[in-house]
Amino acid sequence: MTADPAPNPGPARSLGRFLEIQTLGLNLAFALAFLLLASNGRPSLWTLLWIVVAFVAARNAGHSFNRWTDRRLDAANPRTQDRALVTGRLSSGFALGFCAANAVVLVLAAYLLNPLAFVLAPVALVLVLGYSYTKRVTSFTTAFLGLVQAITPAAVYIAVTGTLPLAVLLAVGGLLAWGTAFETIHSLGDVESDRALGLFSVPVRWGVPASVRLVPVLHATALVLLAAFGLALHLTVVYFVALVAMAVLVAVTDRDLARNPSQARVPFERHFALSAFYLAGVALAVLLPLGPALVL
Repeated sequence: MTADPAPNPGPARSLGRFLEIQTLGLNLAFALAFLLLASNGRPSLWTLLWIVVAFVAARNAGHSFNRWTDRRLDAANPRTQDRALVTGRLSSGFALGFCAANAVVLVLAAYLLNPLAFVLAPVALVLVLGYSYTKRVTSFTTAFLGLVQAITPAAVYIAVTGTLPLAVLLAVGGLLAWGTAFETIHSLGDVESDRALGLFSVPVRWGVPASVRLVPVLHATALVLLAAFGLALHLTVVYFVALVAMAVLVAVTDRDLARNPSQARVPFERHFALSAFYLAGVALAVLLPLGPALVL
């Protein structure tokens, strides 16, 4: 007697899986942290609303476009064979239409924020959508994804103030290193399938041991740059306490990854807690300025 097949998920659950909605908080925490910093802890409801809308729309556009471009590759990868476009739960037309609709929402949200945000919205779209093809042509697709994440502080400051202070470039560099580390960990789970499909990644090009050694270097670089960013903004001690907490969890994460690179899921998921630590540190530093500011 054979077991009954697992029931197909409903439309809402299929859409949630299609968008990997469970990972929404990963970078949204950083976006909210920089929103608090850019607005001195007092963002208007209008700004908060449209920044969140723009962030979610950009993410949705990128995810849906990536699912569309990767649908044939996903069918050949055991890890992704159950995705909605592979199984037919959602159509290719739906993916492209959903991508286009969210791109329009992003541009509209940028228009409602300020002129500079509106002018730069197409640049953000090119970066968000362009990743889907980088894995076919370069081993540094993980760094490109890091760049996609790195635009978050710049985009938020532009949306809030209409300017890009030089100090924010430290945060951009920090998230570039942070996002590259995150995506390098993620790519460790697909080394064999990427090789079989002729796709590029840092682990495929440099090997798993070298990629595992690269991750703590990227994490350390990110934390140093974020600390320099906090110094440039004269943030209080509580911000740096949060960075120390992040450093401790990062050290544990990188140790576990080095011991068992094939089990990258837990190190990958710990980045959710790490981004939450950063948001908590910023919120306390901005809203409850405990202790003296650290200055250069």
